[in-house]
Amino acid sequence: MFDRLVAEVSAGKSRAVLLSGDAGIGKTALLDHLAGQVEGWRVIRAAGVQPERELAFAALHQVCAPVLDELTCLPEPQQETLIVAFGRRAGSSPDRFMAGLAVLGLLAEAAREQPLLCLIDDAQWLDRESAQVLGFAARRLRSESVAMIFALRQNREHSAVPELAGLFEVNVTGLPDEDARTLLAVAHPGRVDNRVRDRIIAESRGNPLALLELPRGFSPDELAGGFGLHDSNAAPTRIEECFRRQIATLPSTARQLLLVAAAEPVGDPVLVRRAVDHLASSWTPVRHRQKSPAGSWSSVPG
Repeated sequence: MFDRLVAEVSAGKSRAVLLSGDAGIGKTALLDHLAGQVEGWRVIRAAGVQPERELAFAALHQVCAPVLDELTCLPEPQQETLIVAFGRRAGSSPDRFMAGLAVLGLLAEAAREQPLLCLIDDAQWLDRESAQVLGFAARRLRSESVAMIFALRQNREHSAVPELAGLFEVNVTGLPDEDARTLLAVAHPGRVDNRVRDRIIAESRGNPLALLELPRGFSPDELAGGFGLHDSNAAPTRIEECFRRQIATLPSTARQLLLVAAAEPVGDPVLVRRAVDHLASSWTPVRHRQKSPAGSWSSVPG
């Protein structure tokens, strides 16, 4: 599918695709793969961020920020709409129809010299205004040499995003049993009882993340002796429990660092570093014990 998409967009057409599937099924990996296949293209990456779902046009700003130098090519009303939407000038609430036209024009201008690939991950967390505008633009792409790919987590907790209705949808499913066995054998080369292996494959339903993480919640003896996966929890719940157990074994400072990284919504390394530096000022230096030349033990700062 991606080979055909690349060929068509390179030839001047435009395409919009919605990838849907469970968490860990490989949607982000597919986006990464596609980004690596489009040498000479302009690539924009954005992602819905859960803490920003209530911030109007937050995700749209991620998409448009790299190409705002093309803003002056748009008609003045469309320029004004995006300028107000992104807080660069005060004004009344932007008209979403006009915003959609503006984004469509902006993407077309950005693709004038080279094809444009716009990858939007975690679409289930897009703010409503951004989802409406991006969906509007995606449905109207024709011959601009633009590809828009949305990745959507769709399961019991996250249903379809109505603002993206009408896009060509591809449901990303799990690995076939044979490929799942291969991945499991590579990731966990130790002995695994046949009953446990079959249970892992059946409950993971080919989900690569589940295949990698589920066995980590059990000891080698449990896996080899056929005593693993004895409870009836669903695979996603068990994966979360595996992560919790792994995090619980980390030192407190490492857990604090993970918390800082998780709380930062856009992945800004400078902001994370500042937060870590501020947090580090309250940490008590760890003292390691080393043996003195005389044979006694003494503490030294670590």
